[in-house]
Amino acid sequence: MTQQLPLPPSEKPTSQPSESKRFTGIIIGIIILLILVIAGITLLAIAPAETTARVRDIFIIVLALESLLLGIALIILIVQLAILINLLQNEVKPILEATQETINNLRGTTVFLSNNLVEPVIKLNEYLAGLKKILDLLRFGR
Repeated sequence: MTQQLPLPPSEKPTSQPSESKRFTGIIIGIIILLILVIAGITLLAIAPAETTARVRDIFIIVLALESLLLGIALIILIVQLAILINLLQNEVKPILEATQETINNLRGTTVFLSNNLVEPVIKLNEYLAGLKKILDLLRFGR
């Protein structure tokens, strides 16, 4: 008999039943909602004209309130978008420009230090290394 080793935590199978149960619950909820809508339409079709008119009026009022709420939400969204654009133009853009200027200054400083400090030190080290080699050769040449 072979013994099966336990899987590392990253390779353990995921819990599929919970996702499947959630999907099944959503499907059942949609089916129940559809049944209620069909039952409501059927009841309205056989109801007296007064009841149908009253339900229609209530439905129109609900739609008007929904439109009002959507309009308010749209206005709030437009105001927030204007605030975001203002923030980007007046605060983020100057920060980016200052950062770019700092990077350019740093680049110039690096080039200056490279030309005026690093290259002369390297050349001096080259000459000293050559002089040392020459002196070593002259000492051992005796």
